[in-house]
Amino acid sequence: MKRYDLIVIGSGSAGSVAAAKCEKAGWSVAMIDHRPFGGTCALRGCDPKKVLVGAAELIDWNNRMEGKGINSKSSIQWKDLMQFKRTFTEGIPEEKESSLNEQGIDTYHGKAFFTGENSINVEGEDLVGSKILIATGAKPAPLPIEGSEHLTYSDDFLELEELPNRIVFVGGGYISFEFAHIAARAGSEVHIIQRGSQPLKNFDPDLVEMLVEKSKEIGIHIHLNHELKSLDNENSVFHLHAEHKGEMVSFETDLVVHGAGRVPALDMDLEKAGIEANEKGIVVNDYLQSISNPHIYAAGDAAATEGPPLTPVASTESHIVASNMLKGNKKRLEFQETPSVVFTVPKLASVGMNENEIDQSGRKVSVDFTETRDWFTYRRTNEQTAAYKILIDEELDQIVGAHLISNEADELINHFATAIRFNIPIKELKKTLFAYPTAASDIGHML
Repeated sequence: MKRYDLIVIGSGSAGSVAAAKCEKAGWSVAMIDHRPFGGTCALRGCDPKKVLVGAAELIDWNNRMEGKGINSKSSIQWKDLMQFKRTFTEGIPEEKESSLNEQGIDTYHGKAFFTGENSINVEGEDLVGSKILIATGAKPAPLPIEGSEHLTYSDDFLELEELPNRIVFVGGGYISFEFAHIAARAGSEVHIIQRGSQPLKNFDPDLVEMLVEKSKEIGIHIHLNHELKSLDNENSVFHLHAEHKGEMVSFETDLVVHGAGRVPALDMDLEKAGIEANEKGIVVNDYLQSISNPHIYAAGDAAATEGPPLTPVASTESHIVASNMLKGNKKRLEFQETPSVVFTVPKLASVGMNENEIDQSGRKVSVDFTETRDWFTYRRTNEQTAAYKILIDEELDQIVGAHLISNEADELINHFATAIRFNIPIKELKKTLFAYPTAASDIGHML
């Protein structure tokens, strides 16, 4: 039985910061992962996805400018694109593990299961940790349907050697929309089936409607109020059966991708350690410590906190955990407005309050919703889908929410996140000089 000051379960953003800081402080540290070291974001999430999105953006740019100085069309060569994508991911597991070992952190491969309040078994080896950080991230939510074994997951989509001619994405969240925009521009026939009436429910509905219309324009078929009931496979052709308005509807396709949400990955016999958890993750206090087992901390998607399941949130929480483990519980988790982006083409971005929250906030908030496709920033590349919705606290003269759709939205939303984070008065934002002509130089006009 090996003993450590800290055992970290998970090698992604939520675990890596705390592991490094505690090792640097002289602690003995071990890290466990049953998947290649590096975590979801670097290996099978944000980063490789963004590489594929780059190709989709190029196709969209060329199509928009057809007849306006650009006369030749490009096409996505899937195999070549996937090989390029692998140049960003292939070396990460070995580099990550080597780096950890060089720091003095022991690494273990395999599933971790609790055997006691601070003891773990991994592939038959028993480990004991004075502190244990659960940073296992999330996994696809189980779909209680007949034939669920035929589903393909986002990890698999990012490793496809060939892109099928027909793809159905189940669920109307960001995974489905992002991958659908890539696949459609690569030439596939793409369908999204969504159980409810509104996809991307965490984003502004007016801007989501604009994205839905753009998605339809590029050939994506979006089926709302369709509840998947079963899935079967016949001679490598999949048949989906969904209920719509009381009637059964069938879809025939070559691939079915699960995009119907994710849940904390906590299959590790938590009950043997007396660790309380719910559907949102490990139940923690303000210091990210388990409320039922003081040996245990949790961060990232595995922790039941208010923060959205995003990489910057996981990294921030890992910093907090490290501080509290090393110095005692002093650093509290403080909710911070975090920008979120759907990397479709165009992109959809959001930070802060939305319109539905105005009434319950008790604040006097004005809303400005404006389409901007005729503004120079977007007209110069013939971008037809561009708009913003800004929420302003009139008494404080401050931005409390911002929602954007355009190809510039991912970078532009960061300026609004900064304004909200530091309570910058609008009159000061208007005085700020931005480089011109850039998307940020439009902020004064937006306010």
